Order: sequence, then C-alpha cells, then structure tokens
Amino acid sequence: MHLSDTIQTAVTGITVNKTRSVLTTLGIIIGVGSVVLMVSMGNSFQGYILEQIESFGTNTMDIIPIGLEKFGGNVESLTVEDFEAVNRLSTVERVTPVIIVSDMVHYGNEEWSPLVFGTRQTIFGNYGLSLARGRLLDETDEDGARFVAVVSHQTAVDLFGDLDPLGRKIQIGEFAFTVVGVLEGQGSLLMQDLDKPVYIPFSTARAISGQKTLSFVTLKTIGDPALAKEDITLLLRERHRINNPENDPENDDFIARSAEQVTSIVNTVTLGLTVFLSLVAGISLLVGGIGIMNIMLVSVTERTREIGLRKAVGARKRDILLQFLLEAVSLTLTGGIIGIIGGATIGWLLSRLASSVLGEFSFALSLSSILLAVIMAVGTGLVFGIYPARRAAELSPMEALRYE
Repeated sequence: MHLSDTIQTAVTGITVNKTRSVLTTLGIIIGVGSVVLMVSMGNSFQGYILEQIESFGTNTMDIIPIGLEKFGGNVESLTVEDFEAVNRLSTVERVTPVIIVSDMVHYGNEEWSPLVFGTRQTIFGNYGLSLARGRLLDETDEDGARFVAVVSHQTAVDLFGDLDPLGRKIQIGEFAFTVVGVLEGQGSLLMQDLDKPVYIPFSTARAISGQKTLSFVTLKTIGDPALAKEDITLLLRERHRINNPENDPENDDFIARSAEQVTSIVNTVTLGLTVFLSLVAGISLLVGGIGIMNIMLVSVTERTREIGLRKAVGARKRDILLQFLLEAVSLTLTGGIIGIIGGATIGWLLSRLASSVLGEFSFALSLSSILLAVIMAVGTGLVFGIYPARRAAELSPMEALRYE
C-alpha cells in the first residue's frame, strides 16, 4: 500500500470518534502543558531574581551573625571593632555597619513597623538605592548623632499619603526624627521589600538602642569577590578565636555571603525545583500514555474486521503497524501542541500577574522545554502505541474477517 493511503486511513481512524480522541489526549495535554509551564516559569523567576541581584553588582557582600540564620546561634558576634578591621582590608572598597532598631514608626495616628536601619551614607551606594527627593544621610549627621531619617518610597506613601514628607517629624520609639530624604521605589529582592526600610544615622541608632554589637555589615569588594571573602573569613576567625582548619562554615559564628554566591544558590535551587516539578508533571504524561494504549487496544478490537479486510486486499503487516502507530503518535502530538500553547498562555498570564505584584517580570518561554515536550509527546505515542499496533499487525486475515 502507498504511504499516503496508510496516513489517510490513520487520520480517518482518529476522526471517526472525535469525542473519544479528545478525551484520550487530555492526559497528554495536561502533562505537556505542565512541563512547558513549570520550566518556563522556573526560568522566568530565575531571570527575575538574577536581574535584581545583578542590579546591586556582583561585588556586593553581606556579613551577618550566624544566629540570624541558624536557630540557637550567636546573634551578637559582630562588633564595631570587626567592622573597622574589615574596613582596613585591601580587598574591600567600602564597608557599612548596620544596627536594626526594633521600635515602631509613628506619624500622627499612623503607625507602621518597617525595618529601621541605623547606618551610614555608604549603604545607599552598596545597595544601589537612588534618591527621589531631599538628601541622603551624610557625615555631619553621623558625627553629630542627629535625629534625621531617610524613608523608603512605600513607607513615605504609607505614613504621609499625598503630603510632602520632607521636613516632617516621625516618631521612632520615643524619639522624634526629621525626614530629610525619600528614596526611589526599588521593588523587592529575594522576597525582601526594599521600599519599606527607614534609615537613620548609625551613631544615633547606637545611642537610642543601647546596642553594643552590629546587626550585620554590608560592603563592596575590590577585584575577585571570592578572594575578598577568604580575607574576611580568615580575619574574623582570627579575631573571634575560631579554630577551623576544616574550613567548615558551620563552625563559624558569622556568615559572609556575596551576591555571586547568592546567584549560584538561586541557580541551583531553581534548577532543582524545575526538575522536580517537571517530573511531577511527567506523571500526567505517563497516565496519558496508558490512556492512549488502552484506547488503541479498544480500537484494534473494534476494527478487527477492517484489519482483516485490509490484509485480504494486500495490506502488509508493516502497513497495519504503521497505521496504528501513526494514530497513536498523531493523538499524542496533537495533545502536545495543544499543551504547549496552553502552558505558554497560562505562563504568560501568570507573568502578568507577577508583574503587578513584584514589578517588572518577564516571561521567559523556554525553547528547550518546547522541544522536550514535543519529544516526550512523540515518544509517548511510540512507546504506548507499539503494543496495540503490533497486536493489530499480527491478526490473521481469516480470523479477522470471521470476527463479529
């Protein structure tokens, strides 16, 4: 038989019972759509997070007490003397100490609980924060322990609404601070809202809080961040009298984490989650494949006389085999195409929703996921269609013609 005749017969076999064909492909549609959706959204979130990290520069580094991440760890391990020692390293460009003041912020009847950072002017450059109005903290504020504050964009909106914040006084705990600057909106980084903190002079924060230790230290490195991290680690181990020849971070009372390291962690976590979710989505393909095999076996039984008739007029085993394989692959490929379109559409809609919550969020449609989905769809049709096709091809013409 001609190949065109075989293809035409396969198409006819699929379209005879359209409802059954559609229901049969649902598992494939869901599985392929899920794979495209999961991989593409994973790539989108990865790109979103990495873009935010890169906006700070790869030479940004934070040093935090291990107790902030490890339950039961020391939260008072960083001192002002540590900050001064780190500041003298040749691999460090600038260092900024930070004290977190836990008091509430008031203006009139409004009360909010943003993070209040007692810090110095260099923090704005370290984190890439831009000024919208007024001025930033300066050395005069630090030297005089002045009661002035720079507020982030969203906190300014929450406290003052449409009023101009500049020159107005806010209450932090029991103390009044004059607002001297408002920052541009920055969005969020790693789910941390950058539009909420309030910044006051470091010296003022020490005075009103009575804290002797630092909450964390932020800095910019010179050259290779890995080399700077090694210098900082060795310095702090020596200062804190930590014997750690195995270089095990669990034995330190601090964590030095660079933006480059965070990037690596994000890549690893995103890849792991994407693979895991894609494997879960692949279960739908397995279920869909079993459905394809089941319906093809039913089709072989229903069309036994047709198969016998085709063999009686000259159809060979390979023609029957190819016909039923084409039917199975056509069902899975059609379901795969619908799944790709559906997964991409849902992903795009979710990215628009994410943009309204997280700011600029680009949907990264993964071409590799589309190729993988097509291969999986065709492979599913071949794997689960081969047994029904072989069963049809092995039917005896005489027995098939006698089948009722």
